[in-house]
Amino acid sequence: MRLPSIASLVLALALPLSAWSQQITVSAAASLTDAFKELAAKFEAARPGVSVRTNFAASGVLLQQMSQGAPVDVFASADQATMDRADAQKLIDAATRRNFVTNSLVLIEPAQGGVGLKGLDDLGGAAVKRIAVGKTATVPVGRYTQEVLTAAQLWTALEPKFVQADSVRQVLDYVGRGEVDAGFVYRTDAAIAGDKVRIVASPQGATPVSYPIAVVADSRNKAAAADFIAFVGSDAAQQVLARYGFGKP
Repeated sequence: MRLPSIASLVLALALPLSAWSQQITVSAAASLTDAFKELAAKFEAARPGVSVRTNFAASGVLLQQMSQGAPVDVFASADQATMDRADAQKLIDAATRRNFVTNSLVLIEPAQGGVGLKGLDDLGGAAVKRIAVGKTATVPVGRYTQEVLTAAQLWTALEPKFVQADSVRQVLDYVGRGEVDAGFVYRTDAAIAGDKVRIVASPQGATPVSYPIAVVADSRNKAAAADFIAFVGSDAAQQVLARYGFGKP
């Protein structure tokens, strides 16, 4: 009897493993980068055979990627409006949509060499020449910023000073490197920057900063995607998110 070769044995043994292994892609708002990297690792450790690929960008950019056919299994947005648009375009399974954390908007300045801002009204002063804001078309923090500054009757007057950013993390980088005099980010982002930035104020807007998550309609691994969403809502995951500064939904 002819014995199988070592190569064929290796292939035969590998086939069941590859058949059982699954990968899900999680597209999440840029402000979730650090927390979701940790959650992805914990999820993989708890579910052998399932791997998590993460993709971080501004929520509006992630929506554009999905609408153009990018293979995604889970979508987590930094605002309800972007998830509403995903729902309207039938890009998500609406029945799986959940709110999982909250956040808050803060005004920051460089910790070293800042102008010494005390509040929103100081942004109109001559000492403030550049203010980093998220692009309102694609970056939720930009829309939250616009809402706050419009309510304070400052948006139009400050527009000539705006430096448009592609994500909240880009705003944070601009401020942290001292390339602008001020910027608007989430409280969680300011915490990540440590001693590079100083929180000046926590202006309140009419729209709560609430994050929804959902399974993507075209996901090829909907069961694993749903498991990831359930995991994000678990006590263990919520403790991780709280450690990064996120609030309860």
